[in-house]
Amino acid sequence: MPKHTTTDCVLFPELFDRPLQAVFDRPRNSSDGGALLLHALDQRLGLIDAFAHRLRDPRQSGKVRHTVRELVAQRVVSMACGYPDGNDAARLATDPLHKLLVNRHPTDDPALASQPTLSRFENAVGPKDLFRLGEALLEQVVEHHGRRLRHKARLITIDLDATDDQTHGGQQLSFFNTHYDGHCYLPLLGFLTFDREPEQYLFAAILRAGNAPGKLGAIGLLRRLLPRLRQAFPQAHLRVRLDGGFAGPEVLEFLEAEPRLTYVVGLAKNAVLVLEAEEHLAEAWAQSLQSEKSERVYSECLYQAGKWKHKRRVIIKAEVVRYQGRSLRDNPRFVVTNIPRRGPRWVYERIYCQRGDSENRIKELKADLALDRTSCSNFWANQFRVLLTAVAYVLLQELRRRVAEKGKPRPRISTLRDCFLKIGVEVIVSVRRIVLRFPQSFPFREPWTRVACRLGACVP
Repeated sequence: MPKHTTTDCVLFPELFDRPLQAVFDRPRNSSDGGALLLHALDQRLGLIDAFAHRLRDPRQSGKVRHTVRELVAQRVVSMACGYPDGNDAARLATDPLHKLLVNRHPTDDPALASQPTLSRFENAVGPKDLFRLGEALLEQVVEHHGRRLRHKARLITIDLDATDDQTHGGQQLSFFNTHYDGHCYLPLLGFLTFDREPEQYLFAAILRAGNAPGKLGAIGLLRRLLPRLRQAFPQAHLRVRLDGGFAGPEVLEFLEAEPRLTYVVGLAKNAVLVLEAEEHLAEAWAQSLQSEKSERVYSECLYQAGKWKHKRRVIIKAEVVRYQGRSLRDNPRFVVTNIPRRGPRWVYERIYCQRGDSENRIKELKADLALDRTSCSNFWANQFRVLLTAVAYVLLQELRRRVAEKGKPRPRISTLRDCFLKIGVEVIVSVRRIVLRFPQSFPFREPWTRVACRLGACVP
């Protein structure tokens, strides 16, 4: 290729029966035409406005070229469309559809914010602003689902889970964690499930230091969440599911002090609990030797740890695991709960094991939205990025809820993005209207149109 060539034109002289030329010369085209749905969804959720209103703007008004709302919208839309890095702003600054989605004229208005501008914006946010943004995310999610369900839900399940966010630089509060065998952050994520709905809705994303205890922040988050849930859903019973890292006495005492609330919390094994499970493990061994498969026996006991004020109900899963080519292995598991009148097997399998689905949401957040792209040296800037990623995920979750069809599997976020957002479109602006010209052969035209109509569009 010649030294001074550009990428405006690519020629394939022998690829087909005649020369083929690929030309990049359509200034009013965009490859993210379907992202129009994100703007329509945010009009109903109000997340971007809620974030913008809670951020202070210390800049001199006469020198402002990009408002706080435009900066928030630019980052959220780009993250939802698969551009998690601030460096992506250089590629998207003149995209007509991205300009339209931050309420700018797609062709006549100046370009969107550059990477340095976005970097300064992210680093200017302090801890008090971030606390207000976390409150805004929680409030808007609860309020939205309250309206959607008409404030009627029989059961609301709250899942809190932590994950690792590996760091590879000089980020503040990045520490070595022996469990994850590396330097990392430990984000705390919260999800809500209403009745038997298949989706677990993200409502909180809190970045924590790499050496943070598993239960850090759980009580404060629940203390802010529970009153809002009771206000939005007065008749709902609340259930909290947590893994073993949250099983501190202060957490259990807090949960037991709350009215109309049950909990199921994983419990780390110790010598006393293993002794309680010994008899049942022997029974599981006998069953496994007879069936030549993994077997498990459920039971329960009353147990009081050294720092507990009283005994609590503990569910025991005495399991013997059999893998091909390996010897049998004991795998006892324990769960502490205050759920009455339910058998041990039901509590463990029907309630506690279902919390594993929140790990699928975490995988989506990390794989499809780069939640762990916390590469800024400033801890608070990284927390801000995590919150912006959470807003993008909430919008995509709402899109998935509207796309999903009864009896069919729900698409994962990457599939949703490829099928409904990444659409080539031509943007035409006249005095009277804006026209987006989609490909006539767009394979997901019908479901895209159906979702658009549910968001206020109409078919003339």
